[in-house]
Amino acid sequence: MTTALKHGLHAIDHAFEIARSQKRAAFMPYFPVGYPDYATSLDVIQTLANAGADVIEIGIPFSDPVADGPTIQAASQIALQNGTSLSHCIQAVSELRERGVTIPLVFMGYFNPFMAYGLEKLITDVKSAGVDGFIVPDLPADEADNFQPLIDAAQLSIAHFLAPTSSPDRIRLTAEKARGFIYLASLTGITGSNALLPQNLVKKIAEIRLVTSIPIGVGFGIKTPDHAREVGKIADGIFVGTALVKAGGESVQAAHTLAQALRNALD
Repeated sequence: MTTALKHGLHAIDHAFEIARSQKRAAFMPYFPVGYPDYATSLDVIQTLANAGADVIEIGIPFSDPVADGPTIQAASQIALQNGTSLSHCIQAVSELRERGVTIPLVFMGYFNPFMAYGLEKLITDVKSAGVDGFIVPDLPADEADNFQPLIDAAQLSIAHFLAPTSSPDRIRLTAEKARGFIYLASLTGITGSNALLPQNLVKKIAEIRLVTSIPIGVGFGIKTPDHAREVGKIADGIFVGTALVKAGGESVQAAHTLAQALRNALD
């Protein structure tokens, strides 16, 4: 990894600044390490960067991914059957950095594997590898007291979640604790839902922006360039997972084609 590269919260902030200067939302695709196998997953993640991703969510396979729909659950299970561990995911980021991937890479995973690994060791190792931050769906902002200080000390990002049903108090707390960006689920439920994007999304984003200037990324249910274009008009960033996991399971080229179409839709 080139030591001149700046990783961490600074890199996340810079990615959003670039997208903002280009008058578009940031494109933040997701892909899990180890699916359909380790080598292919690295090729897919690299091609997502080549296709114009601003930030990539690096999926950490877990046996009980409660926020994820059947496609990502199945991919996670295959990755685990392939023997993919948290250590492999850290190694994957190191390898991606060595390949020349410079954009922010954020670990998207559940808290249990992080605790099992050891939180202080985790922060040391991910920072050395070039990880920029974390998205932890099962770690609410008010339960992150043993993790947040380590994140802040290491100057990494952590994106806390909000839902369409989040109360004003929850919005204020999340805005206070989030570093880098807020992850707003576009609907209540799991990733990959077929529900139409809700009409109250504009209202919810406006409500959040009353209390914070931190970027708001929207995920869950964004599958097509049309979805990306629609949500990109009102959010600071869009997350796409299920559709890209399906494409990446077919081929690296399929993932690249879809990612490029999603990214182009934001211009």
